[in-house]
Amino acid sequence: MKILVTGAAGFIGSHTAERLHALGHEVSAIDNFSSYYDISLKQKNTETLARQGIIVAKADLRFADLSAYISEDIDAIFHFAAQPGIAADSTFESYFSNNIQATQRMLDVIETLEKKPFFVNIATSSIYGLHATLTESEAPLPASWYGVTKLAAEQLVLGYTRRNLLRGTSLRLYSVYGPRERPDKLYTRLIDCGLNNKPFPLYEGSEKHLRSFTYVQDIVDGIVSVLEHQEVCNAEIFNLGTEEENTTATGIATVEEILGTKISIQSHPPRPGDQSRTKANIDKARKLLDYNPKTGLKEGLEAQVAWFRDTFK
Repeated sequence: MKILVTGAAGFIGSHTAERLHALGHEVSAIDNFSSYYDISLKQKNTETLARQGIIVAKADLRFADLSAYISEDIDAIFHFAAQPGIAADSTFESYFSNNIQATQRMLDVIETLEKKPFFVNIATSSIYGLHATLTESEAPLPASWYGVTKLAAEQLVLGYTRRNLLRGTSLRLYSVYGPRERPDKLYTRLIDCGLNNKPFPLYEGSEKHLRSFTYVQDIVDGIVSVLEHQEVCNAEIFNLGTEEENTTATGIATVEEILGTKISIQSHPPRPGDQSRTKANIDKARKLLDYNPKTGLKEGLEAQVAWFRDTFK
């Protein structure tokens, strides 16, 4: 199959592009190389992909001529590109334009095609709100601009499927970690602080937060399985994550154990919109996609530590 991956230079997008290529698909890839975090990390990812024959083109979904990337010879699109996180210095306009308008521009192009690609929208557990423990059929209650705009993007895609204007699905991912994780995320930051004797900024109360920390390759297993289950996935939402819950405090202790060091903690005020609990209910994905994440937290973090040491040596 010919597959387009947006946001392919990022954390999960790069792993998915790699996996799709390994499965024998012809992968094209785009990314806007946003300065939201250090661009050199995305460049490292693109170099890794390029060595496997996957070239990541620079294109911003908000402004580029998308007909150059979305055409009738594309069989599927995996849409990762988005304004991520709940950073205080990210404006509502950046979430709105990157998450809603960019998605709509893609759908506008797809609508003009006679043969339409299967559209896999990559969503987030932040859609559920402060307590992300719900099934896909329960009403979401997003509490951050990120969650609100990702829910809107999801509903744009599903609205097209309900009108039979395309076939597609939306996948809500839970607390993904592993090699290539963004530098603003929990574990890359923790590892950096532990190895380089820096204080770790911990938001007040977050050490008690419960998370379905899910290893990236387990997430990719679920994402790519959609290709083999397009009929059952069409117009549906799926949670992807692990059912195992760990507190942030447990995550910190696990990194300290792997590194053999004690990480200095620097307390920061609570972050508005942050989730107090995520627990992936994956009954639907287990039943319909045969989804079965298996990687334990320590095993996954050992792989992430090895990646960090190799990348930043």
